Amino acid sequence: MKLNSPLPQPLPKECKKAANIFQSFVDGANNGLDGVIPRSVLENARGFAIFTIFKAGFLFSARAGSGVVIARLHDGSWSCPSAIGIAGLGFGGQAGAEMTDFLIVLNSHAAVRSFMAAGSLTLGGNMSLAVGPLGRNGEASGAVNSSGKMAAMFSYSKTRGLFGGLSLEGSAIVERQDANALAYRSDISVRQLLSGSVDPPEWAQYLIRTIERCTGRPGAHVNWV
Repeated sequence: MKLNSPLPQPLPKECKKAANIFQSFVDGANNGLDGVIPRSVLENARGFAIFTIFKAGFLFSARAGSGVVIARLHDGSWSCPSAIGIAGLGFGGQAGAEMTDFLIVLNSHAAVRSFMAAGSLTLGGNMSLAVGPLGRNGEASGAVNSSGKMAAMFSYSKTRGLFGGLSLEGSAIVERQDANALAYRSDISVRQLLSGSVDPPEWAQYLIRTIERCTGRPGAHVNWV
């Protein structure tokens, strides 16, 4: 299994990495029938955050990584991607280091808007986070919060090709403004990117086409991978 870099990269490279990560979470040939995200979850997603995290520590642990967030627009098409960084601290667990790929499914417009706000977003804070259902016949209703409501975000992770592992509770996600400014050649906000105010550039098309193949193109027959 190819290891993805958790180090911050230029946004075009982050998009290519994100496309490969996304594909790995929905490819039944690699994961088996029970190792894929249910179609209903992908069809109803309002957006995705895709990233790689590196964790290291002993009694205390630190985790950091980078990736992108992208939103589904009102017409069913996909927004420009925005670069993000992730950081967090933990206590306990096994000693050592590991890299983990994450796919966070944003289940509501409110979840997408939380990524548009200035400052950092704390996962598991204002927006509930739950481990997402798996399997082609999995039901999203199985992942609910303590109030009995569907979580605002579903978390999927892979370490060394295996599902599960590192928890994201308490991790902070921030916009990488420098990477966005460099990629789009302007001082553009994440709100403008995720709301569709800017047309996706050519280097974002590989990621968008990968997502479309797994979620269905606007107004077209769903072409599942």
